[in-house]
Amino acid sequence: METERKKMARINDEYRKSMTLKLDYNNMMKEYVGDEQGLSLSDFKNEEKTVVKAYKSVLNGRGKGMMGWTELPYNQDEIVKDIIATAKDVIKRADNFVVLGIGGSALGPTAVFTSLCHLRHNELKRSKRKFPKLYVEDNVDPERMNALLDVLDLDKTVFNVITKSGATSETMSQFLIIMDLLKKKYGDKAKDHMIATTSETRGNLIKIAKEEGLKTFFIPDGVGGRFSELCPVGLLPAAVVGIDVKAMLNGAKHMDKICMKKDVKANPALMSALLEYLSMKKGKNISVMMPYSDGLKYIADWYCQLWGESLGKAVDLDGNLVYAGQTPVKALGVTDQHSQVQLYREGPFDKVVTIIAVEKFRNDITISDGYKDIPDVNFLCGHTMGELINTERKATEYALTTAKRLNYTITLPEINAFTIGELLYLFEMETAFCGAMLGIDTFNQPGVEGGKNATYALFGRKGYEKTKEEMDNAPKKNADYII
Repeated sequence: METERKKMARINDEYRKSMTLKLDYNNMMKEYVGDEQGLSLSDFKNEEKTVVKAYKSVLNGRGKGMMGWTELPYNQDEIVKDIIATAKDVIKRADNFVVLGIGGSALGPTAVFTSLCHLRHNELKRSKRKFPKLYVEDNVDPERMNALLDVLDLDKTVFNVITKSGATSETMSQFLIIMDLLKKKYGDKAKDHMIATTSETRGNLIKIAKEEGLKTFFIPDGVGGRFSELCPVGLLPAAVVGIDVKAMLNGAKHMDKICMKKDVKANPALMSALLEYLSMKKGKNISVMMPYSDGLKYIADWYCQLWGESLGKAVDLDGNLVYAGQTPVKALGVTDQHSQVQLYREGPFDKVVTIIAVEKFRNDITISDGYKDIPDVNFLCGHTMGELINTERKATEYALTTAKRLNYTITLPEINAFTIGELLYLFEMETAFCGAMLGIDTFNQPGVEGGKNATYALFGRKGYEKTKEEMDNAPKKNADYII
């Protein structure tokens, strides 16, 4: 007889198989988009050494340097317990949870929140949503901060400041404003309304957190902002709004095991990286992410940072000028069929479109019967909106393909915490593999630092005097070029 443990293992294995994402790259191939634009098996063959080298590079780097994110699905059991306990406490006493962060500290929590929570979560009555409202504040527009404060009851609000360095100007400016308000209102109880997520070993925020006595979670040293959603950066906000963070990590773990396969045809991250790499070599310098689900809309925003910041590099690992990368663009099906697809189908041959499909939506609605005397309207009646959105997705695939435009589709069986964990990890591994193929440092961001340093200099921050001098000596703007 089957033991209980074996039975559970079988059930879990069956679930994982049923929830595994699918990658369909037919519409990247010459048979479907023609010889001039399409890829061929011989193209794959010619890049065998590149693929093997990239695969080995990523595997050899696992858990080292800035690839600490590869271990997140495996090494956080105790941290997750603390996150869940903290989330339970926040849920009991707060009606608002506000993330103060920018970049990956904001895009990741937003993407997961909109994917896995009710699309009108913050508008629902507490009795129906059951969990706090979530606000993610990722900009320093003064009108935005004032608008946030207009809708918050501080008595029922907990803030989560997220910055690894504690030197991120945008996040720390928000923190300074909020902490001042909290101290004025609550005195030494202000700490009950603020949680810090930062580096354990260095930076300004960890010093402040200790001084203020804040509850603190740590970002591992080997995890950069755009790869941080599966650590406390993303897991705490997710847990506060009722998302099963263990299932997210299990989904990532499942995808990680798939991405360890050597055969490129069995490894969706390695294959999608190769597809993008070959496309770049053919002059496709724009990567469009187009999910057919409002819930997945902000996955595209998160992807834009991941792809752009990781691959957009001036030099390769040998110091040669290469100006690598693809410009990531976000779109939403079907909304952008009525705006951007005209360009994708008839504009320059410089794009690859990644479509994200959902087989089964969590709920559906039947289109009501009516207007039988108007066939152009009545043909929709009796069908569901789920049918309609997936039919329109297939139509877009067909339209792009017949116009010889490269596109491929990633399909989620359904949207849940497990499949979102898979999807995030798939894109992270794809990015790592593609960066290795390009021969660049996937995990640094010197271009971002340039803008940060200029900001510090303009505000007179100590240590940036040379940058300030350079900016002062830069050519002055010509009034003739200002209308």
